[in-house]
Amino acid sequence: MTRDHREVTTIDPTFFAEAVDVVGANHVLRDADVVAGYTADWTGRFTGTSPAVIRPGSTEEAQALVGLCRRHGVALALQGGNTGLSGGTVPLAGEVVCSLRRLTSLELDTVSGQVSVGAGVVLSDLQAAAEAAGWAYGVDFASRGSATLGGSVATNAGGMRVLRYGDTRAQLLGLTAVLGTGHVVSHMGGLIKDNTGYFLPGILCGSEGTLGLVTAARLRLVPRAPERVVALLAFGEVAGAIEAASTLRRQLRTLSAAELFLQPGMDLVRAHTGQAAPFGGPHGAYLLVEASDDRDPTADLSLAVDSLPGVAAVAVAADPLRAAELWRYREGHTDAINHHGTPHKLDVSLPPAVLADFVGRVPGVVESVSSGAEVWLFGHAADGNVHVNVTGIAPDDDAVDDAVFKLAAAMGGSVSAEHGIGTAKRRWLHLNRTEDEVAAFGVLKAALDPDGVLNPSVLLGG
Repeated sequence: MTRDHREVTTIDPTFFAEAVDVVGANHVLRDADVVAGYTADWTGRFTGTSPAVIRPGSTEEAQALVGLCRRHGVALALQGGNTGLSGGTVPLAGEVVCSLRRLTSLELDTVSGQVSVGAGVVLSDLQAAAEAAGWAYGVDFASRGSATLGGSVATNAGGMRVLRYGDTRAQLLGLTAVLGTGHVVSHMGGLIKDNTGYFLPGILCGSEGTLGLVTAARLRLVPRAPERVVALLAFGEVAGAIEAASTLRRQLRTLSAAELFLQPGMDLVRAHTGQAAPFGGPHGAYLLVEASDDRDPTADLSLAVDSLPGVAAVAVAADPLRAAELWRYREGHTDAINHHGTPHKLDVSLPPAVLADFVGRVPGVVESVSSGAEVWLFGHAADGNVHVNVTGIAPDDDAVDDAVFKLAAAMGGSVSAEHGIGTAKRRWLHLNRTEDEVAAFGVLKAALDPDGVLNPSVLLGG
């Protein structure tokens, strides 16, 4: 299914010849079958077309490519691991795909507890390298095996441990990027204190590749917390689970994750994975919590859980294999839902005080718009982020999206918690941003990408 697709613009053949001069013949891909692998998002909801995939191998090559695009009037769709869920990395308007997967440099500074990484480094590789050096990286999410650091910076990815370490922006100490003007900005020294003007990484982080092509980032690492205990708590209702997450966040210093999901999602994951039920019967809501420290946090977690009201059942895992099994109930949601049907993935956030009310109202709102649609709800309970997944509706049917986003905004929430606006959510940006804010976005775009070379269909649209 194609969405927001326009025919590929005719490009002067000399552009491709010059691109070969920049990156080499092996990195200008034009075979239709090969290119097709870069033109659909992970869910299958968004599919575009592209005349080519170009893969720069350095900042210098990326800079030359941007200059080439400016001269020829060619737009780029920037892509890392292509794990985005808002259509922001797909060439929906026929852009040339710029794949950054070749940018895989990784240099650890164990003294400062920092790392310099290329945009194409996969999250799991960074995590492994940090652990081997006696450190850890604070951002984690289920797509760690394919998501890249460049994409994480572009969307300011959050994930499952935001409550402990913060989102990607909180880890970012510097970056190297090619602006749409062709200029390179690079500030990779990693100084903790450096008040020398505008912090450009903070502007580029979360800009979804619309202002600059990030080629490398300087990130802070965090102390390892090798002792870990995971518990799955069952509740009769969502409100009890969310209140428990808030209480644990206040009381448990070692809390590193608090993930919410419901019985329908549990059933779907179990059907997909073949896992046994964790308890003897169904429950209204589940809260998966993890505590980690340099000493065994089991006793502290047990004491905190014992003080919680409304806990109907508890399963605890202190060994890694059992902990992975409990995590699979939560992390298996994305695969299970995608296997069940092409989903509308509506990533929103709400003030904690109204999160339970929102979760309770969403199924009715969806049913009122699209009878027969199925709703799957899960997310990060402690930071108010809930992933609303809806199956059973056409990929290009926006009625459900409209209803859910308007409900979230009306309750004081955001239409995008961590996956960005992309192309999928452009028409709802006004629900969270004023006209003056959007105008300021436009001023930045015009200043840093005056020719609209970088992701012109994303965020503000073209």
